Amino acid sequence: MASHVSKLLLGALAALSCSAAVADDITVTDVTGRQVTLDAPAERVILGEGRQIYLLGLLEPEAPFDHVVGWREDFSQADPDNYARYAERFPEIEDLPTFGGFKDGTFDVEQAASLTPDVVLMNIEAKAATEDAGYDDKLAELDIPIVYVDFREDPIAHTIPSMRIIGQLMGDETAAETFIDFAEAQMTRVTDVIEDADPERPSVFIDRAGGYSDECCMSFGPANFGEYVTLAGGRNIAEGIIPNSFGNLNPEQIIAADPEHVVVTGGNWDAYVPGGDWVGMGPGADMDKARAKLEALTERTAMTGIRAVESDNVHAIWHQFYNSPYYFVAVQQLAKWLHPELFEDLDPEATMRELHERFLPIDYEPGYWISLNDE
Repeated sequence: MASHVSKLLLGALAALSCSAAVADDITVTDVTGRQVTLDAPAERVILGEGRQIYLLGLLEPEAPFDHVVGWREDFSQADPDNYARYAERFPEIEDLPTFGGFKDGTFDVEQAASLTPDVVLMNIEAKAATEDAGYDDKLAELDIPIVYVDFREDPIAHTIPSMRIIGQLMGDETAAETFIDFAEAQMTRVTDVIEDADPERPSVFIDRAGGYSDECCMSFGPANFGEYVTLAGGRNIAEGIIPNSFGNLNPEQIIAADPEHVVVTGGNWDAYVPGGDWVGMGPGADMDKARAKLEALTERTAMTGIRAVESDNVHAIWHQFYNSPYYFVAVQQLAKWLHPELFEDLDPEATMRELHERFLPIDYEPGYWISLNDE
């Protein structure tokens, strides 16, 4: 009997040794230029931001949470409408362990270690805080690698590389390339037309999360929505004033610029500002309520006498286009607003629907944008 048990143990050890021998070590270069080596595909992943599921959901739509062992608790608060739709299809997400943030110093390294992750995916904007707090060293001591991705600080430059990185980590390279081909083709439907037509560029004020607070006004510099405006054939009034991706304009600067269009980014932020003046864009949004809130925002001091208000060229769009790989849909909708004569045949609604039908695990529902010019 003992001999039989010994043989079983030796067999199990040999199997483990063989398995370890054929494990594939890969080296990926993350968006900060760091080279990270780990076993692939990663079977146990911690998402440093819950909204990274936007990326993972594109690559593994049938089971996007199968390899997620923990995530930061932001998806349910920042995008509760989509969270609810994911939770309905994948109820197991309600039981996923949640973490605090690296930037606010509430991340629990011991909790993370207890989940034995193969990798922690972190957004690039948390890198400085991660290093300042020593999280990177603590995780390295536990042989838990961090890989940085980005689809917020500079989404045009970094979203596609981030998709490729995650595709490598998860063994989903083919799915990543299929989505990248789709995204790039959709972008050229705008950029090729703008390049050929070289139209006059209307001035645009992007009101980041307008109504979220009483302060006015958060906006975007040369990246993120600022770059979306440029690609769509507009001129961002904050460029040259806000040097980085995010910053602020004061009412006097907005009035002096006299923008021809105002684009408010909005979402359902009851978790942060219950009953706030924000415009609740997102799947299934109440469009009558959204329109009323958008109209109310034109009464602020910063909107006094500007051309956008006088011509009803005041629009609202889903805030999370700033933080998701669906940025090309936002560029299409901006192009429709800024140059309707050039994009009569472009249908961003159809693009968003195709995105869901081809790549995402949840059904499409309208509600992602509205304009005071809508009939």
